[in-house]
Amino acid sequence: MILIDPPTWEGWDTTWSHLVSDTSLEELHELAGRVGLPRRLFDLDHYDVPAREYERVVAAGAVEVSGRELITRLRASGLRVSAADRARAGGYPARHRSKARGRARWRTAGDG
Repeated sequence: MILIDPPTWEGWDTTWSHLVSDTSLEELHELAGRVGLPRRLFDLDHYDVPAREYERVVAAGAVEVSGRELITRLRASGLRVSAADRARAGGYPARHRSKARGRARWRTAGDG
């Protein structure tokens, strides 16, 4: 099942949601592709979804859940990427992104 939490994460002049699957990454990528989320918004186990896209993603089939339920179900699915694994894979937590790097990533998020 595809899950989305409310857009509550502030950054780069917008608010963000997280889009995950508690079934498979293939399912997650399929829905993200259908709604046109750029692959660069994928962060190893979730897509960051700008608030302006929230309703469209829900209309496409994502189930609205709280942030707590989203993380609980992602962990239970075995698809959650730990902070240590994220660092080894070259991922980076939002709180450690440089402002310049982040602005460039999000500025182009709507470009496909």
